[in-house]
Amino acid sequence: MIVNRNNHVFKGHKTLLGARYVTYGEVELPLRYDVFAQSKSGFDWGYHGSGAIQLAFSMLYQLSNEEFAKAHASKFASDVVKHFNARDWVLSAVDVLKWIKEHTKEEENTSASPAQESKTRNASPLKKAKEEKLNAVKEVCRELGITQKQLAEILEIPEGTVSSWAVKNEIPRLGKKAIEFYIQYRKNQEIVESYKKFTSLLNAVDAS
Repeated sequence: MIVNRNNHVFKGHKTLLGARYVTYGEVELPLRYDVFAQSKSGFDWGYHGSGAIQLAFSMLYQLSNEEFAKAHASKFASDVVKHFNARDWVLSAVDVLKWIKEHTKEEENTSASPAQESKTRNASPLKKAKEEKLNAVKEVCRELGITQKQLAEILEIPEGTVSSWAVKNEIPRLGKKAIEFYIQYRKNQEIVESYKKFTSLLNAVDAS
């Protein structure tokens, strides 16, 4: 059943503003909507929901087959994907293959009754988790070390607007652009300051 054995790794990265990227062997991992469409918003992790199940299926499909991946996507999402770090994670193909092997043995050793098989087939894999996702505004403020009031001042918008974003857990496109520009500005300032310190050190060495 296992058709691809190698030492590649799966890698996941979530940007500050929520964009999600997953690769396998340094190549973008396909969503595989053509054979298994669970999430309208792509991959996700750190919880057990449609995005996590979509990711679980694509990872299992990469190393097994369509039938196994469909049957075990929800279980793999619960056992593994749910526990990934919120921002960045790495998982080797070897570990995924071990999980596949363990659950293949369980199937071979378990003979379910017709009633149990029917119940399994009809069970929905879209059981929503109660865990809440990270709040976009709070995460931005945490990463930048500022308050929501300070974020409003930086963007030159009413504090109530930022509060509304936090409540809805949604930052509009122009708001995201403004935050990205600010983040880049801060990075540029850090580079300038580092350069100033470096030149000051060089001048001090020359003077000695």
